[in-house]
Amino acid sequence: MTNLERAIKDGYAHIIGEKGKQKITYVSSDNHVENYSDPEEKVRAEFWAELIYKYEYPVNRIKIEVTVPDRLPTDRADIVVFRDDECKRPYAVVECKKDGVTDAEFNQAIEQGVGNATWVKLRADYVVIIAGGTRRVLDVTDKFGALEREQNILADLPHAYGKPQEFRFYKGSENDIKPVDREDLIAAIKKCHQTLWGGGRLSPPTAFGELCKLIFVKISDEQKPRKKGEPYQFQIKTHEPASKLAERINALYDEQKKKDPEVFTDSIKVDDRVLRTVVSHLEAINLNKTDLDVKGVAFEQFMDGFFKGDFGQYFTPRPIIEFAVKMMEPEHDWDVLDTSCGSGGFLLYALDYIRHQATEYYEKGSADHYRYWHDFAEKHLYGIEINDEIARVAKMNMIVHDDGHTNVISYDALESIDKIAAHNSGFQKDKFDLILTNPPFGSTVNGAEKPYLSTFELGNTYDKKGKAKPRKNQSSEVLFVERICEFLKLGTGKAAIVLPDGILTNSSSQYVRDFILERFQLLAVVSLPQCAFAHFGAGVKASVIFVRKRGNDEVANNEEAIFMAAPELIGYDATGRKTESQLDEIVEQYKKFLEDPTPFFV
Repeated sequence: MTNLERAIKDGYAHIIGEKGKQKITYVSSDNHVENYSDPEEKVRAEFWAELIYKYEYPVNRIKIEVTVPDRLPTDRADIVVFRDDECKRPYAVVECKKDGVTDAEFNQAIEQGVGNATWVKLRADYVVIIAGGTRRVLDVTDKFGALEREQNILADLPHAYGKPQEFRFYKGSENDIKPVDREDLIAAIKKCHQTLWGGGRLSPPTAFGELCKLIFVKISDEQKPRKKGEPYQFQIKTHEPASKLAERINALYDEQKKKDPEVFTDSIKVDDRVLRTVVSHLEAINLNKTDLDVKGVAFEQFMDGFFKGDFGQYFTPRPIIEFAVKMMEPEHDWDVLDTSCGSGGFLLYALDYIRHQATEYYEKGSADHYRYWHDFAEKHLYGIEINDEIARVAKMNMIVHDDGHTNVISYDALESIDKIAAHNSGFQKDKFDLILTNPPFGSTVNGAEKPYLSTFELGNTYDKKGKAKPRKNQSSEVLFVERICEFLKLGTGKAAIVLPDGILTNSSSQYVRDFILERFQLLAVVSLPQCAFAHFGAGVKASVIFVRKRGNDEVANNEEAIFMAAPELIGYDATGRKTESQLDEIVEQYKKFLEDPTPFFV
């Protein structure tokens, strides 16, 4: 039961009306009526109830919409907590805003709240500014100057007229940090990114990179062993300047960076006051205990909006990823790789698939269930991403999903495998059971800039005698086909590869098709509609090919059946709007095809 539900049960308030037209009556505040459908009113109602049950202020001393005497233009305080039953001596003034307001709007609310609280004919001790999960509490007594907004910050509003606490959140206490639902987490992430981006202060990808660092610190702080009653460090402390908070957060970051140097290599590059605002957005949330599916969907929805246009090449749409994973049916002891992992989508869905597979064998929450999928994440998931910022996003994405980041590296996947293995020994030739990938389309590898081009069979042309001549350049997706072949296990390794249709249809690409059919058994080809990547700024027509790497002595057989499909509906249209999908039907048809592999087309 929420605090508001409890207040309604106890008769202090009631809500009536149909959804979208609801009214709330604050019975204990002179039957004051407001529009509960207003998002700002929802924030006020929840905090009003919190003041009663969490902060233990007498309900008859909490008033709504209190007129500030003689203040012109006429102003009203959203909530006032009084010291006395007659409600003549104000103690705390609360200014409420809807969740998701900008930092500028929040700062404006601070000034509004302080102005009301310090008005000579109202005069309170404390001001609370609240916008959803973001809060700021200020001590506005005479010991601080009228313009002070730094030294007078409190961790929390005092309980029951007591003294301010040093911190707001203590492990195992009534005021422990709490898991949140998907919408609240999405809202918090958006607020953090908006604060960091600041309308141009940082570029969007740089802002997201800094957010990843701070979420990493937050998760690390939650995981640190601490006794019941000990405070968390990732929170705002009473009377602590922004510079001191930044020192504390940076110390936590540096401590974790030493333990896990592969995740982040550089320092936090965020202004102290901006950092404090980000902390205020996240401090109340328990990310570790927030449901894994909630975290997954929240981060995915956020990145769905973020990785568009200039960043579209780093994001493969969720329905395509999910489809490829279901078609390949990975096992928990398979080594799985994405050779151009971007933000980590294929790896996360492979992990999600194994996590749900674990539920078929073990009770959810049991040690065996956890070990089944967590060992897969820690020991069997691998990713390579050439862009360092995006690789950081992938690592962070894996950490948020309860690990698997150790074997995600920032490197050029087309460099020699020996060099990649020197960077991380887990990357070896002929090692991987499954590769799931959407290699970059359209970029060209120039032999003068990348000497490794000539080391690829597909980086050369051949005369009638078989003598090789290095190409001047080659499309990156063509080279990735060969690199995927090198990484897969002989005879058994499988791959799902998103490729532009030009490779499959253009006469100039016949040599690439010959290479594919010689080195792989082509299991299935699924032609995607033109809209598949339009939502992310790419209009290239593409297909997903599913292949198995042949053994050393295995020769292509003309009798090999190939499953083919061309769905028109894939779960979304060119604008990203949801539609029906034929992809699950294709997966089911493919399973039937595997039982009776005769030529098949859906």
